[in-house]
Amino acid sequence: MKIRVLVSLKPGVLDPQGRAVHHALEGLGFNGVDDVRIGRTVELDVADDTSDAALTEMCEKLLANTVIENYTIEKLG
Repeated sequence: MKIRVLVSLKPGVLDPQGRAVHHALEGLGFNGVDDVRIGRTVELDVADDTSDAALTEMCEKLLANTVIENYTIEKLG
């Protein structure tokens, strides 16, 4: 089964990468971009019988720093 985990910074957590990209976009003449937040995608290929609890545990123990990041698990099939 294919799994996609989307990890992003929680609201209120400073995002220096996002700020740098926002500044670069403005420098290139792209106006109208109000904010940029940088996250990451983790793609997993797991056994079909992998439980939701196991996926959550993977995220909370390794894939996301839950102090400063949120995550979303998507099952792709």
